[in-house]
Amino acid sequence: MPDSSAPVPRGDEILDQIRGTFAGKGFDGASMQDLARAAGMSVGNFYRYFPSKAAIVEAIVRRDLESVQHDFAEVVSSPDPMSRLREILRYRIEVKLCKEDAPLWAEITAMAHRNPEICAICDRMEQEIRTAFLGIFSRVTALSPAEAEHRFAAHAAFLVMLVRAWALDWPQKRAGAHELKSLLLRTIDATLDEVTVCEANCLP
Repeated sequence: MPDSSAPVPRGDEILDQIRGTFAGKGFDGASMQDLARAAGMSVGNFYRYFPSKAAIVEAIVRRDLESVQHDFAEVVSSPDPMSRLREILRYRIEVKLCKEDAPLWAEITAMAHRNPEICAICDRMEQEIRTAFLGIFSRVTALSPAEAEHRFAAHAAFLVMLVRAWALDWPQKRAGAHELKSLLLRTIDATLDEVTVCEANCLP
């Protein structure tokens, strides 16, 4: 039973405590009682933070988006933005989506196909990430935001699609996973190379 005398954790702490249960049992399988128990809270207190499972997913997505925005801010302030972007994408593929977040994001992505509310949440996140990519491409090429979008909207969408597919498939346990990951990273590099070519040609 939850300890009613224990301090009530904050939202981020609750997300850390319930992520294993949420990923393991899935959106449909994990009850609010299961999640409250994982957080060491009463169901009533848990509902004060998260009135629904969709609210939990939204909080997870929002927190991950904040992490992505922090990464993109590092890219923009870097003396070599494209090299820093490559490093960050490689880290997310090799570490975040192989060792830490893959089961959770595989479940969230699967939920989005079944639940319109979750789909809308994930769509908003992906749109913000595409917009951030385009902002970086605009900066490094010295193109206007409108011109960068015209030239590179497909590149930004493709990068998001590649990372999303890796998270959904969670293929690191399958035979040939290392080769598949290497191919994925080469594809990301090739996509960014096309922007880099424009960077070299567009800058004064």
